[in-house]
Amino acid sequence: MGYTFAEKLIARKAHQEVHAGDCVIVDVDVMMASDTTGPIAIRAFENMGGKRLAKKGSTVFVLDHATPCPNERIAGLHDLIRTFCREQGSVFFDQNCGVCHQVMLENRIVREGDLVLGGDSHTCSYGAVGAFSTGVGSTDLGAAMLTGKTWLRVPETTRIELTGALRHGVYAKDAILKIIGDLTSDGVTYQSVEFAGDGFARFTQEEATTVCNMTIEMGGKNGVFVSALTDPSLIPDADARYNRVLCYRAEEIVPMISCPHTVDNVKTVVEAAGTKIEVAYIGSCTNGRLSDLAVAAEILKGRHAAPGVRLMVCPASNLILKQAAALGYLDTFIDAGATIVTPGCSLCVGTLGGVPADGENVLSTTNRNFKGRMGNNKANIYLASPATAAVSALAGVITDPREVMAR
Repeated sequence: MGYTFAEKLIARKAHQEVHAGDCVIVDVDVMMASDTTGPIAIRAFENMGGKRLAKKGSTVFVLDHATPCPNERIAGLHDLIRTFCREQGSVFFDQNCGVCHQVMLENRIVREGDLVLGGDSHTCSYGAVGAFSTGVGSTDLGAAMLTGKTWLRVPETTRIELTGALRHGVYAKDAILKIIGDLTSDGVTYQSVEFAGDGFARFTQEEATTVCNMTIEMGGKNGVFVSALTDPSLIPDADARYNRVLCYRAEEIVPMISCPHTVDNVKTVVEAAGTKIEVAYIGSCTNGRLSDLAVAAEILKGRHAAPGVRLMVCPASNLILKQAAALGYLDTFIDAGATIVTPGCSLCVGTLGGVPADGENVLSTTNRNFKGRMGNNKANIYLASPATAAVSALAGVITDPREVMAR
């Protein structure tokens, strides 16, 4: 019997043959924490007697969830991280660099074949470049910072195959929302997910990142784009054992939307069409990359957001902000009535400006929509692609992007 991607990579890091269900100690290649989890990880490291990081060159801290700093309490936490990184010589990205996952990928800190732990549940994004990456608690992260190792149970694997090409007006976000809606939020709990088939092979790395990013929203331990793998020793064997194999046809996928208040409450955009929105938000580690902004800019160019709609655009990184400016996208967004937000997590986690009022509907390109996610538990959050968000901002109601893009 052959081996899955997860079994092959974990075996390499455990220095022994492994099978799904085994508990092993593994070498960790990269560790990452944000300003929300970093202080707890640092304290855990110190409480365990830590004096020096095991791998300072691959231990990364990124300030992104509350930047620029909104209050004195968080200022103290930021100062704690800055001081620790300076003393330890670890890798550090200060405010305005962008969302941690985008920053990690842009700077090529994560590579194919790496085993990565992150103090953020969307660390699974790095499967887009062929890494086994997963989110962990801050205490586990602190222990890895101390030892350079961690323990884990080798996950079972679900394989999801996509064939064909997505139709015009349909995007990677629609594909992953469709899958999450089918599997539900706990459909692949603690499983590795392999995204395979010629359909996924057509996706760019940015699109693959969107898909891998949301693997956690169906319970996955990690997600990986099999088509991204170049190392033959990591490619799953033809006779690998899977928990199940699911097959989708790309041409059958339509624009999708996740309705309040769970990510797996998925419907077609047509089913939700006509729902009034007060806020449209384009950004995040899921859909704040340059290709996402390009789609939105194409739709918004020469048009203006509907009266009563607050349109917000947040590039996922400072590099993307500069690229968007150079390409004229920022002018397009501003002319359309948008507010440009400092690169970072911003409204996604509700720690900074833009918090919606009671009863307001937010159409967002982010990855979570539970009550209070954006700072107000009396608001309603819908999740969709940048195209759907942009078109709906123009209409003032949830709208199928194909209605505008076909014109």
